[in-house]
Amino acid sequence: MSLADYEIDYASAAVGTLVGLAGLLFLVEPVVGPLALGGLQVRPIALSTVVLSLGFGLGGVVYLRRGQRLIGIAHAVGGVGWGLLALAPAVGSETALVLGLAVVVGGSVALFVQVSRNR
Repeated sequence: MSLADYEIDYASAAVGTLVGLAGLLFLVEPVVGPLALGGLQVRPIALSTVVLSLGFGLGGVVYLRRGQRLIGIAHAVGGVGWGLLALAPAVGSETALVLGLAVVVGGSVALFVQVSRNR
């Protein structure tokens, strides 16, 4: 089977690319200085949370529109939680930090329970 025999799911590829880019930004943090983004200097780890949130948010939309409820909700929860975690230091909000952490952890636990019940 050659590469030409595979059908590409562009929406899933976009989600995976964003999530992968977020992981790469996270990993390069120790060896790369702040990145110029417009007139701002942004650390890669801060940018990684924004990109991860965008990837998960896109995944939520894509998978919910396809009727894949559980994976869509998982991505949407991740998008909201990581979005709040990215927003918290940008606006100096401890409330956004706590809410983001609660959404990520609570959503992860709820999804784990749901998957466990479905087996």
